[in-house]
Amino acid sequence: MDKAILFISGGLEAVPGILLAKKMGLHTVVSDINADAPGFAVADGRIYASTYDSEATVAAASRYHSEVRKLDGVMSVGADVPFTVATVAAVLGLPGIPIESARIASDKLAMKERFQSDGVPIPWFSPVESPQHLKEIILEHGYPMVLKPVDSRGARGVLRLQSGLDLGWAFLHSQANSPTGRVMIERFLSGPQISTESLVVDGRTFTPGFSDRNYEHLERFAPHIIENGGQIPGYLDERSRELIYELLPSTASSLGVRDGVIKGDIVVHEGRPYVIEVAPRLSGGYFCTHEIPLNTGVDLVGNAIRLALGLTVKPEDLLPSQNIPVAQRYWFPDTGRISRIGDHERFLNHPHVHLLEIRKKVGDRISKMDSHPDRAGVVITTGDTLDEAVAFAEHIVASVPIEVDPHS
Repeated sequence: MDKAILFISGGLEAVPGILLAKKMGLHTVVSDINADAPGFAVADGRIYASTYDSEATVAAASRYHSEVRKLDGVMSVGADVPFTVATVAAVLGLPGIPIESARIASDKLAMKERFQSDGVPIPWFSPVESPQHLKEIILEHGYPMVLKPVDSRGARGVLRLQSGLDLGWAFLHSQANSPTGRVMIERFLSGPQISTESLVVDGRTFTPGFSDRNYEHLERFAPHIIENGGQIPGYLDERSRELIYELLPSTASSLGVRDGVIKGDIVVHEGRPYVIEVAPRLSGGYFCTHEIPLNTGVDLVGNAIRLALGLTVKPEDLLPSQNIPVAQRYWFPDTGRISRIGDHERFLNHPHVHLLEIRKKVGDRISKMDSHPDRAGVVITTGDTLDEAVAFAEHIVASVPIEVDPHS
């Protein structure tokens, strides 16, 4: 395939997508400001620009497009940069979602306002202007609530508000994690949380990605909300699954996405699904690159690449051909300096281990866990049953300790 595709961000989780594009015969280009970005090591070309700076990325991509090689598509894998991707696509005349759709999706408050206007079920929400305003909201609406930056990523600054928490500190913490200094609040809805990943093709929504989100450490890391992986196909009842499948097309339509990816965070509260938020991009955490194809046999990333190039995507290629149980779990060391990491290599060649990545090394400092990028390692396993896959992932985490010196 004599085409070139630009990946915005060369982070570690983008590498499998870049390698897949190379396997498809594409000329791969990576744009990142980090000269040591892992994606640069496997790509054919490189562009230096911040992934969050759409103007700089457009300028650099335009130079590459005109002076080095014509670009035929642009996308991201595992990077929350839909506005940059959409802007490059629009300027270079490449396939992509509308810039307005990306703008709304990059602003959680604007997203909730759009969903509310279009009748998409969402938790109650409100902007928060100050610590005093937050206290007034809690006085009127009570607990539990979720406070979050309007435009942050990776769970940074996201807090579960319960009685006894210093609301002044909570507001300032969330605000500090917002590039624009804006904060919002929404009702915390109890119930199973689900990650979905859909490909929208000519207005039709296909959802091969459907995973439980595991929040077993809510109390340990409170008030921060840190996810510990998940499992596919999950434990949700069939009726709730059907309701989520029915909800996703209207969500994509509300955002104005007719061709592209929709990554969803959904909660099922009292038998009804609500949209927490969605993103028009491929997910991180190896969900799109590893878990979905392992579970369903669907090459979601390969089809997303085809869509980004304006090529035909066949509906039958987005329908699951299998249902293999998959589990994912993370390492959460205590605070301190790492003194020892257990032997993880003995698990690397196990037929039911499909990814095992320790992201820290001896001597690294582990700070208080308050966002998803702080997680120290990840493992993805399969099993003959879902319980087996989950148990094996948890066994590996327990068998590979990351020990720290709390006083160092």
